[in-house]
Amino acid sequence: MTTPVTLLGPSGRMGQALLAAAGQRDDVRVAAALDRGDAPGQGRELVPGVVVTALIDAALAAAPVYIDFTTSAATRAVAEVARGRRVAAVIGTTGLDATAQAAVDALAEVAPVVAAPNFSVGVNLVLGLVAEAARVLGTSWDAEIVELHHKHKRDAPSGTALGIARAIAAARGQELTAVGRFSRDGDVGARPAGEIGAVAVRGGDVVGEHTAYFFGSGERVEISHRATDRGIFAHGALRAATWVVGKRPGRYDMLDVLGLRGGRGDRS
Repeated sequence: MTTPVTLLGPSGRMGQALLAAAGQRDDVRVAAALDRGDAPGQGRELVPGVVVTALIDAALAAAPVYIDFTTSAATRAVAEVARGRRVAAVIGTTGLDATAQAAVDALAEVAPVVAAPNFSVGVNLVLGLVAEAARVLGTSWDAEIVELHHKHKRDAPSGTALGIARAIAAARGQELTAVGRFSRDGDVGARPAGEIGAVAVRGGDVVGEHTAYFFGSGERVEISHRATDRGIFAHGALRAATWVVGKRPGRYDMLDVLGLRGGRGDRS
């Protein structure tokens, strides 16, 4: 069975990766493409029979699910229209502001939404590994995360770094809002016990690298993931799109898509 999808932002890096990945698969097809009005290629035929449009409603009408790796403002605008149509969504946009997050939450009330900071199978494995390490090591070991991305990335720390930090905090029974530290400058004093730090590095064309460090007395543990091709995220998102159609309304993530929630079924 082939799943029709609406592709958002085909002129962007992830949009191009998604288009290339879709062309390599027989379980999905791009049925519509939505981009901003001034985007390169607006109005051209993206694939046979699919012309890039700036009309949200028309683009969403073409498929039962859309894939969104765009910006906070675009995510909000499309989710608001999608709610009226009850269209399923796969959302990988990071750095969402409060209004965009509220729009995604509202969409999930009436349609299934897979929202994840990272659609790589390897990164989702890392989330499980860091949680297990955090449970075993506890707060007596200092946890820090270092992430590297290309110079054009706008949000920091990355959504994946924050996801790793949340996994560590949850495994240790902490609230990230209380123990997270995402910048240090000047005389900040000694590192508090239980703090979880995250540092962002930007430069060149780095696709994405994340390392979680656990520092003990006389030893340290490192858990790393390095992405060298955006195709891994694109294939993961397309897999999520084929999975989410027909699911009950609610929020899902890649652990659900990959069946890594210990046998739990659909979540409402």
